[in-house]
Formats: sequence, structure tokens, C-alpha cells
Amino acid sequence: MSTSTPLGKLRTNGLLWPIVALVALLVVNVIARPSFASITLRDGHLYGSLIDILRNGAPTLLVALGMTLVIATRGIDLSVGATAAIVGAITTTYIVAAPDPASARAAFIGMAIALVACALLGVWNGFLVSVLGIQPIIATLVLMVAGRGIAMLITDGQIITVNNEAFSVVGAGFVLLPVSILISIAVFIGLVIITRRTALGMLIESVGINPEASRLAGIRSRTIVWMVYVFAALCAGVAGLMITSNVNSVNPNSVGLWIELDAILAVVIGGTSLAGGRFSLAGTLLGALVIQTLTTTVYNLGIEPQAILVFKAAVVLAVCLMQAPKFRARFVRRPKPPTPAIRPTAPAPVPSKVGQ
Repeated sequence: MSTSTPLGKLRTNGLLWPIVALVALLVVNVIARPSFASITLRDGHLYGSLIDILRNGAPTLLVALGMTLVIATRGIDLSVGATAAIVGAITTTYIVAAPDPASARAAFIGMAIALVACALLGVWNGFLVSVLGIQPIIATLVLMVAGRGIAMLITDGQIITVNNEAFSVVGAGFVLLPVSILISIAVFIGLVIITRRTALGMLIESVGINPEASRLAGIRSRTIVWMVYVFAALCAGVAGLMITSNVNSVNPNSVGLWIELDAILAVVIGGTSLAGGRFSLAGTLLGALVIQTLTTTVYNLGIEPQAILVFKAAVVLAVCLMQAPKFRARFVRRPKPPTPAIRPTAPAPVPSKVGQ
């Protein structure tokens, strides 16, 4: 198929099969529940299953955006779920201990302190990876294991509940659309502009393709690697605020649990290679939507919630297989290009001899 056509461009960019998977899941939901696609406006807010998918998928999208840049530099961050739990623990603990727990000031200060803390956690991960040269999966596994314990220490092992309207806005507020959706869209658009309209995206890809060659070319690969881990931690922190404020409480054992796996799956579904190099933010967006829509599909079909992980694995495997060049070459038949017709050529004219 020619790459000049829209379908050819989607196939070249690796976006075709994520789109097919997302459309197929949406069709299944509409068949199972005809009211699935309906969106209503009540009290100035949009409601509907599609809005719920976007709202519930906003934390996963945020974490996946940070994970995309980390993976593009040949890294991985397994600590994002623990970071989300730490941020939720710090914020709620500060709000509860504030002189006026219901004030907006307490909410803003608590969230600011929590985000600064999660940025420091990103600095720690970046230090282990870029300065000490520890393998990313090991470096971030340290914080993944210890992070839950840190969150438990902050909350003293208790489930902290708050009653603060300003804090609730982050995860449960509406401005026509849920605020969590607006935050995720803003981060996505800003990241696209920064990485695709400036040289930063090319620098990240060059570090992921060959870190040593990038360093010899004058690129500060260590700084770039450090920066993407800090950004991933901040994305996880905001996601933790969304999850915590949506229920006005924090349970350190469950906040952000397995969100790192959903984020990695979203990145892989979107076509970004785990080997580093080129990355696709649009693909990550589609991957996050596929993950969240799949969860909704399981509930709409009446399947036991315990089977969600199995269905996630099946869909991810199918999408990844369809994206794999070797699998497509072996099992997916492509139409052969038409053989161009051979037109007979006229014999060359014989020049006449002058003077005969």
C-alpha cells in the first residue's frame, strides 16, 4: 500500500492496528449496550460512558506519556505506581494536619509539597541510571519496592480520608469535561509541541538509538536521561493526585497499583519500541484509550472483573503481533502490486543514406 494515502501513513506510523483495536472495542460495547455511545449534558457537565472512559483513563495516559520518553531513551520506570502512592499520602496527610483542613490553601500547599517530593524521586531515579549507570529496571525497582513502604510510613499504615472541595476538583471536578481529562489533554498537547516543534524530540531519540554516539556528537545524554525520569515522576505524581482526589482518600497499598504495567502496555500498543529510539505520543494516547476501553468492555459484557488482566494480555498480544513485521510478513497476506503492462516499442527508424 502506498504511504502517500492516509491508510498507508497510519500503517507506516504504527497507528493502524491500535485504531482498529479501539474501534473494535467500541463496536462491541455499542452492541452489548446500545446506550454506550450516548452523551448527555446535565448541569453544564457532560456525562456518558465515553466520558467515563476518558476520565478513568486520564491517570494512565499521564503516566504513559512520561513512560514514553523514558522508554525512548532505552529506559523503564517501574516506580511510577509507588510515586503516585507517595504523592497521595503526602497530600492527604498534610491536608488532615492543616489548621483548616477544608481550605483551598491547605489543598494547594499539600499538592505543591507532594509534587516537589515526587520530582526529587525522579531525580533519584535519574541519578541511579545516568550517573551510577545502574540498569533502569533495577534502579526503579528499588523505589517500586520501597515506595509503598514510604507511603505506609507517611500515613502510619492508615487509610486517610479528607473533605476538601479544592482538592476534589483535580480528580472529580468538571469544566464541561472532567478536570482530569483537561489536565491530561493539556500535558499531551504541550508535550507534542515541545518534542515535535523543537529539537528535544530528536535529541531524545538520538540518545535512545545510540547513547555513546550522541555523547560524542556533543549531546548531553546524561542530562536528557535525568530529565525524562523527572518528567515521568511528575506525571505519576499528578496521576496520583487524580486518583486520590477522585475518592477523597488514600490507601497506600492500592493507589497506583499496577499502573506502571498499564502505562508500559499503552506505550507498546502505541508502537514505541522498548529498544529505544523513535517514539509516538499519538500512539501512546491510543494505547491508553485501548487499555481503559478494554476494562469497560469486560464490565459491559458481564465478565468477572478478575479476568480483566487476561483480556488485557490477549488484546495487547494481538495488537503487538499485528505490528510485528515478521508476523505480518508470514501470516498477513498483502495484495500484490499490479504488474505494469509492457507496451511494444516501435522499431527505430533506419536512417536513409544521403546521395544514393
